[in-house]
Amino acid sequence: MHVQGFNHVTINISNLTNSLKFYVEVLGMELVHQGKKDAYLEWGSAWICLQEREQYPNKLVEQLSVDHVAFSISEDHFDAAVNILNDNEVIIVRGPIKRGTGLAINFLDPDGTQLELHTSTLADRMKVWK
Repeated sequence: MHVQGFNHVTINISNLTNSLKFYVEVLGMELVHQGKKDAYLEWGSAWICLQEREQYPNKLVEQLSVDHVAFSISEDHFDAAVNILNDNEVIIVRGPIKRGTGLAINFLDPDGTQLELHTSTLADRMKVWK
């Protein structure tokens, strides 16, 4: 199997309208398509699908799932992104912190899905794990 790279993330949400306000207006993702129960967004080279679920479980209940989704951001834009999150009263669960050789901040979307902005690469991260 010769995978070329990461393709996209699908995030289950409880309310498409509320989530679009967050992902488009706060985070600045570009809305590419909106259906009745889903939306497709671009953020740099990342492709995101938001998928509304009527019986979406409460994310605060412990369950095995993806821990968080991380997106790359340059150090030049990191502080401005942190300010945007703070100005919009987004729940920050960790950071901003120095993590490995980069900066990171973890925050929650309206349904409690944890997202991260990170400034380093995998190669940079591995330098501290040797």
